[in-house]
Amino acid sequence: MNVEKLKACSLFLLDMDGTLYLGDQVFPGAVDFIRTLTESGRDYIYLTNNSSRAGTDYVSRLQRLGFPCRPENVFTSGMATAMYLNENFPGASVYPVGTAAFMNELRSYGVALSDGESAQVVCVGFDTELVYEKLERAVHFLRRGAAFIAANPDWVCPMPENEVLPDCGSICALLTAATGVEPLFIGKPNRSMVDLISAKTGVPNGQICCVGDRLYTDIAVAVNAGAVSVLVLSGETTREMLPQSSVKPDYVLSDVMELASVLGNSQS
Repeated sequence: MNVEKLKACSLFLLDMDGTLYLGDQVFPGAVDFIRTLTESGRDYIYLTNNSSRAGTDYVSRLQRLGFPCRPENVFTSGMATAMYLNENFPGASVYPVGTAAFMNELRSYGVALSDGESAQVVCVGFDTELVYEKLERAVHFLRRGAAFIAANPDWVCPMPENEVLPDCGSICALLTAATGVEPLFIGKPNRSMVDLISAKTGVPNGQICCVGDRLYTDIAVAVNAGAVSVLVLSGETTREMLPQSSVKPDYVLSDVMELASVLGNSQS
């Protein structure tokens, strides 16, 4: 395996669900993988499309699971969505379809949330607290011209025992079916998440490596942003899916433990 691209990467953007853990089940070697990055002089950011939790929630969760993590090590699709709303819809009234944590994340960036009576933007996240009233209000606003912004396009969220939860993409599909309006997804595979991190850290996209288990988000965002990509087969994607995919990763490994071995063996 030619690992020159990997050796040149100084910043690793790490998916979590299906890559480092499933539910509360931490994959073997995942914590040691983070230590391998640090010991080899590389930085890392936990990059997730899961918008059901706020960034601060992920810091606590990762620390509880045994991962080294500080606030600057986490970037979520919810955070990216709040930044997008501030830049493109400053001062607009936003109707959120999301968890309390997602709404608090938006508020923490100064986004003005609607009281449900009027809205210029409908903003959807991975809503594990979804009730029908939210869908009804969202359809009402979208049919009257509100912009449709969504945090992430994931159809499902992987869970232990081969179970899944319907994710933001599935909720948006329902709203599109009811209104004919397509959302703009801010999270992976939109390259904006990588571009924002590159601008903040000063690391060029070509020296950033995206690691994840999904071709259509984790790998696609790397392709779209000109970053290096590593697909791990510990989550949603199987090796049998690769020939049918138009999105091709730079590297395919069984899990992050194998990636740690590759990086450890590639140190100069």
